[in-house]
Amino acid sequence: MPSPYRANQLSPQMRARYGMDRSNWRTISLVVIVIGLFLAAVAWATFNLGRESVQFRLLTWTVTSPEQVDLEFEVLNPSKDAAICVIRAQDEKHIDVGYSQVQIPASEGYVRVPYSLTTLAPAFAVEVLGCASGAEPNVSPPNFPPGVAPPQ
Repeated sequence: MPSPYRANQLSPQMRARYGMDRSNWRTISLVVIVIGLFLAAVAWATFNLGRESVQFRLLTWTVTSPEQVDLEFEVLNPSKDAAICVIRAQDEKHIDVGYSQVQIPASEGYVRVPYSLTTLAPAFAVEVLGCASGAEPNVSPPNFPPGVAPPQ
């Protein structure tokens, strides 16, 4: 509950006794920390949005046999480095039946990449998980059942 008196109406001893002279250093430090965190988040987002990234899109895929899926995807790599794309095929239960890393040579503009993926069983879904230039993309690892080795 606020005081009915203003701080300038009380003697210095009364202001000190009832804490009316204190500057609220906890509030000030909390505000400074929050502003610092906000500026760090804005700087991180600006840095990540400004980076060149590899763009990719799955165009078509066809199950050609129970052990193979043919797919075609396109890649736009703005950097001059080669790119690596990760592809996976899954069955109806969302368990991986095929998983592969595809090397994309450095080139200008869009590149259409045809690829045949070997699978353990007929594929229900095929997707390009991600692409990155100069390093492996940060994507989820294969989800094969325990004891099952991925096909070559």
